[in-house]
Amino acid sequence: MGPQQTPVAYFSMEIALESDIPTYSGGLGVLAGDTLRAAADLEFPMVGVTLVYRAGHFRQHLDEHGNQTEEPERWDPSDRLPAVSAQASITLEGRRVRIRAWPYLIRGASGFGIPVYLLDTDDSSNAPEHRGLTDHLYGGDERYRLCQEAILGIGGVRLLHAVGYTQIQTYHMNEGHSALLGLGLLSHQETDFDAARAQVKKRCVFTTHTPVSAGHDRFGMDVVRRIAGDDVAEQITHIGGCEDGKLNMTRLALKCSRFANAVAARHAQISRSMFPEHSIVGITNGVHAGTWVAAPFQKLFDRYIPGWHRQVQSLRHAVTIPVPDIAQAHRLAKERLIETVTRKVGVNLNPDVLTLGFARRATSYKRANLILSQPDRLREIASKHPLQVIFAGKAHPKDEGGKELIRAIFRNASELKDMVTIVYLPNYDMALAHDLCAGVDLWVNTPQRPKEASGTSGMKAALNGVPSLSILDGWWIEGHVEGVTGWSIGESWEPQSSDGDDADALYDKLERIARLFHTDQDGYTAIGRNAISLNGAHFNAQRMLEQYTRSAYIVPAD
Repeated sequence: MGPQQTPVAYFSMEIALESDIPTYSGGLGVLAGDTLRAAADLEFPMVGVTLVYRAGHFRQHLDEHGNQTEEPERWDPSDRLPAVSAQASITLEGRRVRIRAWPYLIRGASGFGIPVYLLDTDDSSNAPEHRGLTDHLYGGDERYRLCQEAILGIGGVRLLHAVGYTQIQTYHMNEGHSALLGLGLLSHQETDFDAARAQVKKRCVFTTHTPVSAGHDRFGMDVVRRIAGDDVAEQITHIGGCEDGKLNMTRLALKCSRFANAVAARHAQISRSMFPEHSIVGITNGVHAGTWVAAPFQKLFDRYIPGWHRQVQSLRHAVTIPVPDIAQAHRLAKERLIETVTRKVGVNLNPDVLTLGFARRATSYKRANLILSQPDRLREIASKHPLQVIFAGKAHPKDEGGKELIRAIFRNASELKDMVTIVYLPNYDMALAHDLCAGVDLWVNTPQRPKEASGTSGMKAALNGVPSLSILDGWWIEGHVEGVTGWSIGESWEPQSSDGDDADALYDKLERIARLFHTDQDGYTAIGRNAISLNGAHFNAQRMLEQYTRSAYIVPAD
């Protein structure tokens, strides 16, 4: 299928392609990559657009006290990817900026390919201050970020046209970073502004990923005028993309879209309360099973559920797999994780001990250290039923609260080392997530309610027979069946979180879980099997993409 026949273009500030291609920082990018991988498996024609990020996000280094330092994660796309001859340009700060692209091809289970174009301004014709605009993911100041978002949205539309994608039916904006693509489409319309805007709206859909107000990008209109020009600023104002005198990228994306969704049912409720004038539905995230199922479970599924790669919903039949076979596959995944931990930090974990995993971006509201907040209670539980804990996650370089969270975990680890082994693995990436989500015995998630939009790490764990112990927020409200697919921290998803109450509930459940693990291995493994059958079979990217296709991608008739 050629460019002219591709119906959906997917724009995202980050897309995880491979573990060592640093075009992602965390969940948003991994979700984007999983979406396109599912499209390739289902042979659904799409094209992806993101930036090249020659210096990546950052590589994380942790010293013995948990102090984080960062360095660029540099790569040269010419070492791995071909260049395309077609180019595009946009005007930034009154100067022409040339954009070229590097295509990466995602191959599905049958070999079907989904191209992703990595936009790059490192061209000799550009001014020095513009050549590095596509170097750093989430780096720089307000000016740098707005330039990047103009390159992605406006420049991405123009690049696709230059390559030959002239008949795209739907443009999918994955988060507000790409909202300026609506303005890029306006420039291709030959009617008056309001008629052109109506045509653009018919072609765009939008996914919002954050229930936290501070997570929505905003830019002062003086910055918009200086970078993008007066015409763009006037268009934004006319469309209604401003709030309190600032460009609000989420509001602009909503104004330019015929369809908008949040990434879980609860998140949709919160999003509608934040933007009450818009209809926002819930399409709960999913993960790409072919990427996240560990090798021992891939072999197990091939044996008992042939064809699961192409029809992931068939994993509901995992409930028929004998418990000993599930246990053996998990044992192999756990052994691999233990080898990874030894290689990375030199600590030898015990394969017979209940192993907890927590890996998220290190920021205050995710509360990584909630499980360590009552050390005496943790010691008491561990004295009866041994446990060990693995942490991972990067703090944003400017997030001092997140960096202090990592240091606090290191201090807790030192204080508890006589009873509980605690390790923190540096430089959390796709490869480490693959081992961690599959190899732990229990996945722990403790965000402050209601700040979890969806969450996908627990979905990855479920695909590998690992149950969750989680706050009732995001996807877990929908995936949780108490004692069947895992356990909740607290009994309700409605009130806002209380650290003290949540910690008490966590320890109460953890004690029961640890007892079950050490006294009834078959019973514990059966819960992991349920997680595959009930969670893995539903919270996957194939189901998610099929929902997008039915609800968002089919263009309504005139």
